[in-house]
Amino acid sequence: GDGLMMSKIKVILIHGNNTLHWSYNWMPWVKKELEKLGLEVIGETFPDSILAREKYWIPFLKEKLHADENTILIGHSSGALAAMRFAENNKLLGSVLVSAAYTDLGDEMEKQSGYFDRPWQWDKIKENQKWIIQFGSKDDLHIPLEEYKHVHKMLDTQYFEFEDRGHFVENQDTFPEIVNVIKEKLVHN
Repeated sequence: GDGLMMSKIKVILIHGNNTLHWSYNWMPWVKKELEKLGLEVIGETFPDSILAREKYWIPFLKEKLHADENTILIGHSSGALAAMRFAENNKLLGSVLVSAAYTDLGDEMEKQSGYFDRPWQWDKIKENQKWIIQFGSKDDLHIPLEEYKHVHKMLDTQYFEFEDRGHFVENQDTFPEIVNVIKEKLVHN
């Protein structure tokens, strides 16, 4: 029955760069809630976690965590960039992008990640997964609304926009909207 399908599905949490780790904020809560649904959920701190360089993160996702067409990626900030770039060349079930940008915003550290040194292959990102969900907030101090809107337009995401959630780090140790939307996707799969 339903449980069987769920048991094949794996969720990988991808944290942001700098001081963010998967055990920070809402990720541990989301992990616990999704595990209650019978999903396998992987929370690991990625290598090179400060700069979060693509050359370390994409192979880690593929070779160490074995992300595949039965995998849902939940990426926050730089983690959302990793989820998008991964989907250019790899199949996924779906992804959840929280605070996703598409330019380095003139930030030297972001430039070093390697995610911005070539055009985005929007069509491939879309083709390689069944659905893409996106969360953004109007008062995000790091990422302007235009960035969110562009990602939404290019990837045709199911987009949820908040007024007051910032960069989804400040005092946010739960994130029920992610759990609900994943539940919805899996029921109607």
